[in-house]
Amino acid sequence: MLSCFAGDRAWLTALALCCCGRNPSVWILNYDIMARFRRRTCIILLLFILFICSIMMALKTLRPDRAGFGDPFGLGLLPELQQRTVHLDNKQNSLNRVQGDTVTHVNNLHSISVNTMKASMPPVNQLEEELSSPNYNFHIFYYSWFGNPQFDGKYIHWNHPLLPHWDPKIANNYPKGRHNPPEDIGANFYPELGSYSSKDPSVIEAHMKQMRAASTGVIVLSWYPPGMADENGEPTDDLVPVILDYARKYNLKVTFHIEPYKDRDDRSMYHNVKYIIDKYGGHPAFYRHKTSTGRLLPMFYVYDSYVTIPEIWANLLTVSGSQTIRNTPYDALFIALLVEERHKHDIQRSGFDGMYTYFATNGFSYGSSHHNWASLKAFCDSNNLMFIPSVGPGYIDTSIRPWNNHNTRNRVNGKYYETAFSAALLVRPEIISITSFNEWHEGTQIEKAVPKRTGQVVYLDYKPHKPNVYLELTQKWSEKYRKEQEQWLM
Repeated sequence: MLSCFAGDRAWLTALALCCCGRNPSVWILNYDIMARFRRRTCIILLLFILFICSIMMALKTLRPDRAGFGDPFGLGLLPELQQRTVHLDNKQNSLNRVQGDTVTHVNNLHSISVNTMKASMPPVNQLEEELSSPNYNFHIFYYSWFGNPQFDGKYIHWNHPLLPHWDPKIANNYPKGRHNPPEDIGANFYPELGSYSSKDPSVIEAHMKQMRAASTGVIVLSWYPPGMADENGEPTDDLVPVILDYARKYNLKVTFHIEPYKDRDDRSMYHNVKYIIDKYGGHPAFYRHKTSTGRLLPMFYVYDSYVTIPEIWANLLTVSGSQTIRNTPYDALFIALLVEERHKHDIQRSGFDGMYTYFATNGFSYGSSHHNWASLKAFCDSNNLMFIPSVGPGYIDTSIRPWNNHNTRNRVNGKYYETAFSAALLVRPEIISITSFNEWHEGTQIEKAVPKRTGQVVYLDYKPHKPNVYLELTQKWSEKYRKEQEQWLM
């Protein structure tokens, strides 16, 4: 390539004599300078091209579909680019929503969002065609305790306090106070929907659509009796009919996760179950599980069941109990939380029908440790109990428990979640539970999250993947579970 600039020296000299007379040295000197400049330019250009090629090769090795998720399922570079416009629109909608949390334009924004949602919502049969089919053996924990000024007159749960360590010496080393939404919320990730209210119909609709897209089938709704709530929330029982209605629209079912309210015992639980079945049991979205004997029974998850002694539970859950619910119109499947190994014997003595592990922290407790699931499943099989392992995408709660960093479980771009699913499938469970759809405080959510940075906080996100990556992963493993379950039953 450079020979065209060198040429024949003698020919150039003759040309110079003709053009410049007796003194051609000036012309030749200028030409040599230009030739050197051109050679240098060509070399620089070649180096630049090699540098660009190196960059392109490096980027190719970082493509999402090579990030260790197993078989590609739509997370490649091209789908990411195709959805970028939609993602930017969603980010703008999320920003509008956060700004709408201020009381100023509240009513106008609410009416616009609700009317738009109603006008643009496709019919049910079209939804059925567009979304993955529900898997009623995939149960997902759901929380309806969030509030904002637009729908609730104030922020609820997003302004969660920083919880002190029980040891005052340790507690003094960490900050105190509350979060200040909408920019500062009690979570390490930030929702695509902003600091939403669980009462917002458009939010409920979006949540149902996401859970259905993830191919889950049963919503395990966190529940307190009427008039009761957790210490940072407000009563939410009045939301149950709305959640049931939206669940029905998306062909989802709803069961209840009974929380540990004050003075919960056999008598209060009997009244709770009677209330739920009498009030909601006739709804088409109310979940009933078909047992091995062919009975269709409601199912109740009982959080922190180990707090109550087995003798009290036995009054309710055994046939001979003084407050027995067995063989009555309110009989159901009751699933206890297993944390420590000894709890499995207490669960059996109490008369529970099965156990779940809830926590998305592998190694945190005996029940949440994946390597213990095989022995727990064997125990349940030998005692006619259901074993329901709980899988989660990761865990981080340092936004509300700043001293609890040692229990953080990094998501590793989805690998942690897939490892949990793989461990669950190995024990061939009848049901798998997912912690969680939207427990934002503990960072176990699979709901869509977006990058966000404020003056004081930089939130975690799902990059390099899309905001719906954990919905896609759930859908992938739901299909895998279906196929493997067919082989188990052969």
